[in-house]
Amino acid sequence: MSDGSPRRGGRVLAIVLIVLVAVGVVAFTSYNGLVSRKEKVAAAWSEIDNQYKRRNDLVPNLVATVQGAADFEKSTLTAVTDARASVGRAQLPKDVPTDEKQLTAYIHAQQGLSSALGRLFSVAENYPDLKASAGFRDLQVQLEGTENRINVSRQEYIRAVQDYNTTIKRFPANLFSGLFGFDPLPQFKAEEKNLEVPVVDFSDK
Repeated sequence: MSDGSPRRGGRVLAIVLIVLVAVGVVAFTSYNGLVSRKEKVAAAWSEIDNQYKRRNDLVPNLVATVQGAADFEKSTLTAVTDARASVGRAQLPKDVPTDEKQLTAYIHAQQGLSSALGRLFSVAENYPDLKASAGFRDLQVQLEGTENRINVSRQEYIRAVQDYNTTIKRFPANLFSGLFGFDPLPQFKAEEKNLEVPVVDFSDK
């Protein structure tokens, strides 16, 4: 009788190699998928940050324009200036936010600026000459467009983070996500009243 041990050993080795190759393929596919999803998160975050910075850059011009209106509420202008300064202090890393408290502070600061601008726009309704000025109208158009882009970018970011966080918990990606350093990312959370695009309308009524 011939000894079947070498054959059995060869089969076992072949099975082990097949399993290792299969694991390698799954790991490779999972890694690439996670990289792709995290890149989408990074791109979405970059767009949010860019739009917030654009809005922030428009504020000084808005304040300067409003200051030209006689007897405009100084407290309203001060609130806008202070809110903008608060945004400047709440800086985040250039890459995707990973600290939930830091992200929350950033969002809170941005919402504070939104509220201050909303108050300024409301008060401006009482100043017909200001509303009629070309400079003010131009800023209104720019801010309205920026607010819309912020809203769109924010929704894209929320979806991208949700997709990424869900993927790292699913099989088989969950077997490798921790090993490859793919940790959950904090979600963009805002109060419901701040999820709507502010209405900026200075047209004559």
